[in-house]
Amino acid sequence: MKQGFIKTAAGTIEIAVADTDSNTDRIIERIKEADGEAVNLLVLPELCLTGYTCGDLFFSDRLLDSVEPALNRICEATRDLYPITVLGLPFRYAGKLYNCAAVIQQGKILGLVPKTHIPAYGEFYEMRQFSSASKLGEKIHTISLCGQSLPFGKNLIFASKELPDYCFGVEICEDLWVSCPPSAALTAAGANIICNPSASDEIIGKEAYRRLLVSSASARMICGYVYCNASPSESTQDMVFSRHHIIAENGTLLAENKPFDNASLLISEIDTARISHERHRTTTFESSLCPETETVYFSQKIHETKLTRAFERNPFVPPYDDQIKERAEAILRIQSYGLKKRMEHAHAKTAVIGISGGLDSTLALLVTVRAVDLLGEDRKNIRAITMPCFGTTKRTKSNAVKLCEQLGVSIEEINITDAVKQHFSDIGHDEKTLDTTYENSQARERTQVLMDIANKTGGLVIGTGDLSELALGWATYNGDHMSMYGVNTSVPKTLVRYIVRYEAERSKKELSDVLFDILDTPVSPELLPADGNGEIAQKTEDLVGPYELHDFFLYHMARFGSSPAKIYRLAKYAYHGAYSDEIILHWLKIFVRRFFNQQFKRSCMPDGPKVGSVTLSPRGDLRMPSDASSAIWLKELDNLN
Repeated sequence: MKQGFIKTAAGTIEIAVADTDSNTDRIIERIKEADGEAVNLLVLPELCLTGYTCGDLFFSDRLLDSVEPALNRICEATRDLYPITVLGLPFRYAGKLYNCAAVIQQGKILGLVPKTHIPAYGEFYEMRQFSSASKLGEKIHTISLCGQSLPFGKNLIFASKELPDYCFGVEICEDLWVSCPPSAALTAAGANIICNPSASDEIIGKEAYRRLLVSSASARMICGYVYCNASPSESTQDMVFSRHHIIAENGTLLAENKPFDNASLLISEIDTARISHERHRTTTFESSLCPETETVYFSQKIHETKLTRAFERNPFVPPYDDQIKERAEAILRIQSYGLKKRMEHAHAKTAVIGISGGLDSTLALLVTVRAVDLLGEDRKNIRAITMPCFGTTKRTKSNAVKLCEQLGVSIEEINITDAVKQHFSDIGHDEKTLDTTYENSQARERTQVLMDIANKTGGLVIGTGDLSELALGWATYNGDHMSMYGVNTSVPKTLVRYIVRYEAERSKKELSDVLFDILDTPVSPELLPADGNGEIAQKTEDLVGPYELHDFFLYHMARFGSSPAKIYRLAKYAYHGAYSDEIILHWLKIFVRRFFNQQFKRSCMPDGPKVGSVTLSPRGDLRMPSDASSAIWLKELDNLN
């Protein structure tokens, strides 16, 4: 439960139709199993205490009279067990029968929630036996069950006393399939998790549709969703049930078992803190209490939940090749159409771009070529400038030239060595002192050259810096920090690689060979002299840390507002075996410090297209003061030592 992670489970029991004694034994068995897995919240199927397919046996007093003793036995058997359990049962009230979900914790029934939407179409005849919760109105009723007084109604919310974000509601099976489900009101009233005990039969195409429903419901209502379906042990007289369980979070499938899978528990952790953050930042999400909503409070001991859900090492990069290709193409289109519009609006005759032979300038050039093609202009209107200086290597210079030749753009070399040396002389700097002045003077000279050429040719300077560099402030202020339109500003370094690789794989051999060699070249600003072999000596990741770690930190901090301690915890899971805990913590501290200290560079960054859910533009997703202190963030990390 620490940091908002709630371990949820959808549980399967082998139903003996109309045999409450047998079903009770199996329910208790499953709750005990969930207790052994430290599950916080367990959902069992619809009407699992009796079986869903009892039909007109639901008119039988003998069956209905057996429900309360069975439920009482479950309460007694689970007094010392940890999970809160949601399970289905029939309940008689005021001369009507209701399809209900009981919420049970350690022998206490917290509440009883009736099903609202009762199907009477196709193979379903529930309306023959059951009444809708709408007959009860919006009022929450007080009932007596198993010797306990408890609330009964559709607008019940169950909330943790210890963890405010841990708050759930219940809807039942068909309630999910309607245009305005009960969960819409429950989530608006504050429920972060929706539990759905269900009995949905399996027919061709229904698996995919069910998955889509659960996923879209969790996205639309910004919530976690635990869907638990009936097993094949239900009567197969007219329907077959498949045990298809799903756990989703804000549009993402956390866990799913295939239909007819034999697993007794489907387990995953829903991040309620992330859900609350998302609702907070989404101003169109209305969080206002419903008139008749009643909140039932419970206590559950907080402990550090063992995480079983996956945390991608590269959260900006899709996990599958076909998705990567699709995303790469989508990003390239957004970038190129954004640049096309800017060039049209500015009546730009040329696009001026500094080419280093590195990844970022390569991607920027590929985007620029697309934009110029869209404009129907000659690629020679792209003025690619290579500006060698003290740290430029033969490999990067050669790749820059070859790339431009293969793409058919204008290429020009302007060696800035003498200009920088003159500058050193002008300001009284010893060129043997390889300090910040030594490095930044080169970056600023290159920017001056590009800006002046753009002025001379009626063009725009195309920025090459990426999102990861913006997060770390890894750019020279008013040097490569500045341009007239930054096409890469919302593309992180880990994703830049995949986009360039995508272009390499689909290009002709000559261009492909150049792109692959650029991909294999170490990331470097090349501002310090090469080594004795003429190879790159200044490697960026040796100085600021691995970009894959920084992109992971950035994603969870900027996208979800996660605390440093939580980010550290997730990184340990994601990079287990790749980096030690000490290394992760070291670079996380560096990231936090640089992210705060370098905000002044982002506060005046150039325009650029937003391509993903994380951007750092001061006009878009990040409105942060340049003078904000990182003290409390770093203090949290220091306390982890």
